[in-house]
Amino acid sequence: MNYISTRGKAPALDFEDTLLAGLAEDGGLYLPAHWPLLTPSDIAALTDQSYQDVALRVLSPYTGQDVSASDLKRLIDQAYGSFSVSDVAPVQHLYDNHYLLELFHGPTLAFKDVAMQLLALLMDHALMRRKSRATIVGATSGDTGGAAIEAFRGKAACDIFILYPKGRVSDVQRKQMTTPREDNVHAVAIEGTFDDCQALVKAMFNDQPFRKKVSLAGVNSINWVRVMAQTVYYFTAALQLGAPKAKVAFSVPTGNFGDIFAGYVAARMGLPIEQLMIATNVNDILARTLASGRYQTGEVVATSSPSMDIQVSSNFERLLFEVADRDGAIVEGYMQALRDEGGFDLAPAHLAQIRQMFAAERVDQQQTADTIAAVHDRLGMILDPHTAVGLAAAEKMDLPKDVARVTLATAHPAKFPDAVQAACGIYAAPPAHIAAMLDQEERSDTLANDLASVQDYILSRTRHAD
Repeated sequence: MNYISTRGKAPALDFEDTLLAGLAEDGGLYLPAHWPLLTPSDIAALTDQSYQDVALRVLSPYTGQDVSASDLKRLIDQAYGSFSVSDVAPVQHLYDNHYLLELFHGPTLAFKDVAMQLLALLMDHALMRRKSRATIVGATSGDTGGAAIEAFRGKAACDIFILYPKGRVSDVQRKQMTTPREDNVHAVAIEGTFDDCQALVKAMFNDQPFRKKVSLAGVNSINWVRVMAQTVYYFTAALQLGAPKAKVAFSVPTGNFGDIFAGYVAARMGLPIEQLMIATNVNDILARTLASGRYQTGEVVATSSPSMDIQVSSNFERLLFEVADRDGAIVEGYMQALRDEGGFDLAPAHLAQIRQMFAAERVDQQQTADTIAAVHDRLGMILDPHTAVGLAAAEKMDLPKDVARVTLATAHPAKFPDAVQAACGIYAAPPAHIAAMLDQEERSDTLANDLASVQDYILSRTRHAD
């Protein structure tokens, strides 16, 4: 399998080079040159198989000859051996035709663990095989940072630097980044928003001399392997609900568009998905885009669902590439307008294609709190604010009654105890390993939103500069 850039100018890469590159040299994002297809009989054959076995079948077409079948199986088994439940991503029935896909059973209690644990092992495997090394730089609105640090802490072939917006993540999210003591871990608070952190990371990847000097690699959802790994749980959830004979719809709490794009990938591979609901909080750029056809950035508003406090959804570029018939020049035009004017108007044909599979709903702060309270009153279950946004949006899906609606539960409520307690009066107690972490000493540095300062910081601390 080869991978091509959404901007159309970077050379095609194989899987391993795509894994290590992250962002393409032309500023674009990598996608497979073609979509592998699973027939209905292929999908049906996965019924009742373990999460790991489904992952092996779904992911092996993407890794190709770069990772042997035996190595891929070993890495998949190792990645999910640290999860607290054997089925990794269980589906729970809520009420009527609503279901919850629990993605918070990994070590940092967030859906990011599902992809990050595997990504770290694949990257370490590639670097060790090449006798090489990497400096990993990522941006986080909350969960990616903790998941990445947990996955890469102590890895001999990698130093990891995670940029997060100062004062805009929860205490648990911050401490998952700042309490690890390994020498290869660096948590950096940026005086700005997540979009500022993300822009700094993209600028470093686009600075080719710096990129080469520190052997830069990325673990944000700009890295194709993040999206690839997340595709698996769409298959396992749908299989539990009767796929391929039964169609399923998914509601996805959405910020950077990577997780929901993984659902699009599953559909392109043949999984029958009735609809993908883009669930946003008041930072509703994607809901506005689907309603108006205008992608227009605005000010980031801090909310109780901080991982979604984003105004530039990077992975949306991958969808643009798809609906533009993979014409990199068209995507480059959209991205140039975004840089120069802060937004762009979608071509009517492109908007129409997006609306065929995607819907979008905005859920405000009060609706989020009301959903947490209502679910607790009705079921005795506690949702985190991001999951509550997803469920509130799922309630608005305009679909036939026999279509199962699956909300992705992207985080454990203990990651956001203040918001949960304010909504339903219940303190969401953390698991023992998280409770112990909360008492540990923090270690981080604060930097201005300035590219040169961040690059100097990395150069002075990475062990892997040439």
